[in-house]
Amino acid sequence: MTSAASRPTAGPFDRGHTDDLMAFLTASPSPYHAVASAAERLEKAGFRRVEETAAWDATTGGKYVIRGGAIIAWYVPEGAAAHTPYRIVGAHTDSPNLRVKPQPDMGAHGWRQVAVEIYGGTLLNTWLDRDLGLAGRLTLRDGSHQLVNVDRPLLRVPQLAIHLDRSANDGLKLERQRHMQPVWGTGEVHEGDLIEFVAAEAGVDAEDVSGWDLMVHAVEAPAYLGRDRELLAGPRMDNLLSVHAAVAALASLAGRDDLPYIPVLAAFDHEENGSEADTGAQGPLLGNVLERSVYARGGAYEDRARAFAGTVCLSSDTGHAVHPNYSERHDPTHHPRVNGGPILKVNVNQRYATDGSGRAVFAAACEKAGVPWQSFVSNNDMPCGTTIGPITAARHGIRTVDIGVAILSMHSARELCGAEDPYLLANALVAFLEG
Repeated sequence: MTSAASRPTAGPFDRGHTDDLMAFLTASPSPYHAVASAAERLEKAGFRRVEETAAWDATTGGKYVIRGGAIIAWYVPEGAAAHTPYRIVGAHTDSPNLRVKPQPDMGAHGWRQVAVEIYGGTLLNTWLDRDLGLAGRLTLRDGSHQLVNVDRPLLRVPQLAIHLDRSANDGLKLERQRHMQPVWGTGEVHEGDLIEFVAAEAGVDAEDVSGWDLMVHAVEAPAYLGRDRELLAGPRMDNLLSVHAAVAALASLAGRDDLPYIPVLAAFDHEENGSEADTGAQGPLLGNVLERSVYARGGAYEDRARAFAGTVCLSSDTGHAVHPNYSERHDPTHHPRVNGGPILKVNVNQRYATDGSGRAVFAAACEKAGVPWQSFVSNNDMPCGTTIGPITAARHGIRTVDIGVAILSMHSARELCGAEDPYLLANALVAFLEG
């Protein structure tokens, strides 16, 4: 195990990348903010936004498309043929949390509350007694969107005192409907109060708001942890850690016209509830972008088929580091450790898309970058999670490899990783995208 000092690699990133990750996490309390943060970084690297409704041309350079909480970005080198294969890093922008219902104003016994719905497989107890903000987007009557971020203590889900539940420490049972509704004040409940407040925070007239996609977030800032600051605690690492690394890796290749592949970032929304959305990996967004890029460069279906056949995708998502208090839950021969480098995720039942040839691609990228890597498989007695990897492989016929960073407290309101792993991942992604 290394110290908090940056581990030397052959890649461009060091501990400063982890510092920047902390800023990215803070600036991205919702998928919409994550996409805006990613776009801002890409713009600084010379990428330009293209609209799905516009005609695409054959110009080279960096481009990106935004749809809701998803972003697809790619860099076309000078001289790239229509059949040039892609190197894709896939990730997702959403995280499990509590999301505001269509009729949010509720309360009882003098408390004003906000009606929320549980999004994804969140660890419910981690949202208790925590200072929470509110963020997301407002949809206005003209169809435009306005981001909003109330990044200060606004809400709280209060836990029942142990005096009123003496068995709480023997097994806390939380009912999603009754026990997870946060308070945000006292007094009488008035319909429209929450949206009026949020609209004012966003600087728009509440009368102009016709829809919203709002969610709560913990306002505690990311922080280094441990004697030697070798750990990083923060929110939404699953999976903004991968999004941030992929954005940094892609941006670092801007201006590189010697690339044998077209490097791509595909950051989807709605992975945490199955990816079945127009902005999810099950949707057509990635395929449409890749195909349109082929056709914009003068290609035909044969070029598209050749490009897809030579394409490889790294599906980058967080995985489970061995837990010191629950090591029996892990496979006895596979114990990924924090600061041990990215993990290769394997499941023969195709919950992960990795096979032997994919392992070779990932190993070569890590070797080129001078980055250590580890293997992860689930304990046979435990169910295995899944990612966008198998979806991408099956939907597009693209060879896909599942990787990521090992963390603790996955799906908690606040997760934990090694402080070196984010930049080790980013350096491996650069090597992969370079080919």
